[in-house]
Amino acid sequence: MAILTAVSCSDPWDDRSEIKDKNLSDNLTERISMTSETSEFSKLLKETGMDKILSSSKTFTVWAPTNEAIGQVDPNLLSDKESKTLFVQNHIALTAFSTVSEMDTVNVQMLSNKYFDFLENGTVINDSGVLKADQYASNGLLHIIDKAIIPRKNIWEYIKSLEGTNKMADYLLSLDEFNIYHRADSIAKATDSIANIAPLTGVFSDSLSNSYLKNVFNLNNEKNKYTFFLLEDAAFDAEVAKLEPYLIKGTVDSTAIYASYFNVRDLAFYKAIDQQKLPSFLTSQFEVEVPIDQSKIVEQIDLSNGVVYVMSSMDIPLTKRLVPTIIEGENRSYVLQQYPRSSLYTREKEDLTGEPFIDFMMQNHGIPQLRVVYTANDLYTTEYKVYWRAINDIQTNTFQQKLSFGGALAVNDQGERSIVDEWAETPYVDVAPNIYNEVEVGGFELFIAPGGQTLVSLIAANNGTNGNNTITLDYLKLVPVIK
Repeated sequence: MAILTAVSCSDPWDDRSEIKDKNLSDNLTERISMTSETSEFSKLLKETGMDKILSSSKTFTVWAPTNEAIGQVDPNLLSDKESKTLFVQNHIALTAFSTVSEMDTVNVQMLSNKYFDFLENGTVINDSGVLKADQYASNGLLHIIDKAIIPRKNIWEYIKSLEGTNKMADYLLSLDEFNIYHRADSIAKATDSIANIAPLTGVFSDSLSNSYLKNVFNLNNEKNKYTFFLLEDAAFDAEVAKLEPYLIKGTVDSTAIYASYFNVRDLAFYKAIDQQKLPSFLTSQFEVEVPIDQSKIVEQIDLSNGVVYVMSSMDIPLTKRLVPTIIEGENRSYVLQQYPRSSLYTREKEDLTGEPFIDFMMQNHGIPQLRVVYTANDLYTTEYKVYWRAINDIQTNTFQQKLSFGGALAVNDQGERSIVDEWAETPYVDVAPNIYNEVEVGGFELFIAPGGQTLVSLIAANNGTNGNNTITLDYLKLVPVIK
């Protein structure tokens, strides 16, 4: 769907100058006031001051409810000037939207900042039928509709309205004004044995102050549509309890904060999905497969930017929650030492079955224990098994490389960089020629969740001999073990 800002040459609005119609001398405020069936809406325009807006030289489209439709509106929605203004703005859009369009559906932004679908070539707006379309005025178009477009909360506004009545809503609102990782540490005053290199940056980061809105989805965004699963208190507590052993942060409080976050971050999905079209599972943006049991849906709440399903239970198996961390070889953060640029390759190749892949290789660099640094996000407190695919397809000899985990970047007075305080490493592992399968190379165990990013280093052999200190990586896979 797209917002229609221009219409075809057959659009009546474009052809208005050709039409000898006295209505074209009247602005929208005047046109609405002179139309008997929209007189109640005209009164609301005057009461809110919107009549002056619709008398200006800008171009608008108004979907005006009939008097009968206004009479069916809940009086609480028109109880004061603020609510009346929101109601009126919910029926007005800037620019002209006629019923003539090559698109079946046009997404329209109202002055209320809500978005509605102008459907079926202009016969329906949201769920209101258009009774009379394309009524011209000097500064826009008037459509008369059979039902008022009632202002709805968006998902975030709905969550805010539940404050004090729902544990999950209260937790989400508690993430305002701080980063989840920083707050957990400050509340608990935990002293992690693992250095945090950087906080989670997440997706859709902007100036928003709530960690969930920044790092997961901006549920306050009216332009996009979302599906959100809100857990009742018992369901929320059960899912948090399952995650707590895997997100230990040093104190009970900070562990609960982390476990709550890793629970709720998997319960929002892009696009609104009707209940009849809900699949058996949805995959979150964090690659967690979330099973959808429709028998556990207590209530469906349709909102301005999507739908909320209130759930009595949402049993997500740990085998689905604790997904492996995949690090692509070409996505390195940096090479620790200075190196000859000619020694580094990002390769686009095919394996023995013809499957394309992209990997990373450095050879003939002459640096003992050359170190290429990657980052892994949000590791769990559990044992990990580590695998790599490292393809040696241009040398006939076997070379060795290893991995280290954790630590922090340090720079000495001479500007030399190193990684300090690492907490695990694998032994050196052979990389034989033309091995394309995944190989287990070792493992480690975490006892305190680092949060944010953890450094992972790929380290060359401890010599400067060409051919013997080559390093290569297609991908790493860190697989958490369920306790």
